[in-house]
Amino acid sequence: MPVKCKHRSLCGMALGGLVAATSLLAGPALAQAPATTPSGLPVPRYVVLKYGEVNARQGPDEQHRLLWIYKVKGLPVQVVAETREWRRICDPEGGLAWVHKRTTDGRRTAMRVQDSPLPLRASPKAESRISAYLAGRSVANLDKCEKGWCRLKADGASGWAPEDEIWGAKEALQCPEGR
Repeated sequence: MPVKCKHRSLCGMALGGLVAATSLLAGPALAQAPATTPSGLPVPRYVVLKYGEVNARQGPDEQHRLLWIYKVKGLPVQVVAETREWRRICDPEGGLAWVHKRTTDGRRTAMRVQDSPLPLRASPKAESRISAYLAGRSVANLDKCEKGWCRLKADGASGWAPEDEIWGAKEALQCPEGR
């Protein structure tokens, strides 16, 4: 069966899962209980693709149609749903697909989705000196985020980038149709 690659620049991407939300009745008011997931982890959340080739499927089983193959090790993806063995993911270009949980890792990375390089600052301030550049369409390790800025590390260099300039930092659901 021929393999189609999605997104020419990245040759494909996507991941996924399934979540069940519960609510409890507390007296006269309806109280929201925390989301219950098979992994016990929150959804949505970010993970990275562990391998240089990860199959993206239409559903949570190897019998489901292969949509594309991700070819970027360390690609940040957002888990939007999960089953015990599978994760439904949203990728940096808005693609949704299912991947097996063994192909993901809990570390954090971020991606510069635009083609242009991103200046990384010495401190989390717009007027701070430029300490490095993150190449366009590239991935960096995400150290931490605070007050709208994220500390990135790549190729021995590090610096701060505005959260809005990278993909993989915002906690909000990134693919609206992901649930």
